[in-house]
Amino acid sequence: MPFSRPTAREAMPAADELTARMVGIGMNFAAKPEACPDIEGTLLHASALGMDEGDFRVLAVLTTWLGVHHPRVNADRLIRLVGSHPSGRVRAYWAAVATWLVKDRRFARLISHYGGPRIDLLPTGTAFQIKRHGEDARFVDTPLRAPVGALRDRPADVLRPEVLVRRHPGYRNRVLLGPSFRADVWTVLEDAPELPVAEVARRASCSFATAWQVAQDFRLLRAATSRGGREGAAEGDVANAR
Repeated sequence: MPFSRPTAREAMPAADELTARMVGIGMNFAAKPEACPDIEGTLLHASALGMDEGDFRVLAVLTTWLGVHHPRVNADRLIRLVGSHPSGRVRAYWAAVATWLVKDRRFARLISHYGGPRIDLLPTGTAFQIKRHGEDARFVDTPLRAPVGALRDRPADVLRPEVLVRRHPGYRNRVLLGPSFRADVWTVLEDAPELPVAEVARRASCSFATAWQVAQDFRLLRAATSRGGREGAAEGDVANAR
């Protein structure tokens, strides 16, 4: 029976759990971080909290995070998650982000997930605020209309890449291997090397074939490293005997 990438959409986590996940991927909220949370799922849930529930503080930090860390996002996975989300406002936000980050062509397919008219960020008064203060430069000519100041952009609200790379093993592996399913499988295997391949694929949200190939490479290097250590010790024993 063939295996494919999981497509089921995770339900919105509880508020405390989502906050811990956001802190775990480098958003500076006052909470204890979750260790190595799923990056794309956390980004999607944060966008839903901002767009559908009106939490513009979270949406502001999320947008700043994307401006800093978008090169490390697994775009293929994010595009799949956004495409299956039922909220038009959430899809409009991500289409706007893709337009803003147009130089990162990996996100271009996000634009096709929203085909409606421009939507207002604020429930009321968006046009008035734009007339008074201007439009957020990041979202000019995108599906999202946001006044200047509605989504503050403060670099201090997110961890710098050189800090996050030390705290989040998955982020670190994406720096080493690229923002790919291969990096995500490697992260799962580092944490649990003996997992069955099917479970590795489930945790990394990738195909069985991808997980199987990466698992072979991971175990090859693991065996070679272990063998190299034993051979080095044996050579040392011979040298000492002389």
